Amino acid sequence: MNAHLQPTGSAYFIASETQLVETHTLAVLVDNEPGVLARVIGLFSGRGYNIESLTVSETEHEQHLSRITIVTRGTAHVLEQIKHQLERIVPVHRVVDLTVRASELGNGAPLERELALVKVAGKGDARVEALRLADAFRAKVIDANTEHFIFELTGKSSKVDQFIAIMKPLGLTEISRTGVAAMNRGPQGM
Repeated sequence: MNAHLQPTGSAYFIASETQLVETHTLAVLVDNEPGVLARVIGLFSGRGYNIESLTVSETEHEQHLSRITIVTRGTAHVLEQIKHQLERIVPVHRVVDLTVRASELGNGAPLERELALVKVAGKGDARVEALRLADAFRAKVIDANTEHFIFELTGKSSKVDQFIAIMKPLGLTEISRTGVAAMNRGPQGM
């Protein structure tokens, strides 16, 4: 048996090599109570699914509801399985594949944004270049002294990735990212 086709316990090896692996953003509306996030994460880890990004926050305080936004990858079959398994968890009220919904609405993709704090240490020309590039990316300086800057940057994950890559040779020392927040265009809710 070829080494790349040997089973590893991951659901991704069930699919044939011809099936396309896609990235999808899921919005999950859940009760805001202890243990719900652990159950959702347990579903992913127990079946070998990977989470590329995860954000959680209470969105409806009066009803004690939270929204979990998950970015994950898989074949169409794996993504359907994830959605169906999430829907079976008791405190889950609704699961929406924002990627599919955006396509159905003719919007191409959901609106996605991420916040990053990026610390860059440097002096001289590297410091000047870091400031110039931060301005080009519309990153705000939120802390600075003679030895470092901390930039705040909001945008698509690809923009954040690009900013980080550009800052590496200029003295990048630390990164903190929030994960993706997403929703679809248009008047209808989740």
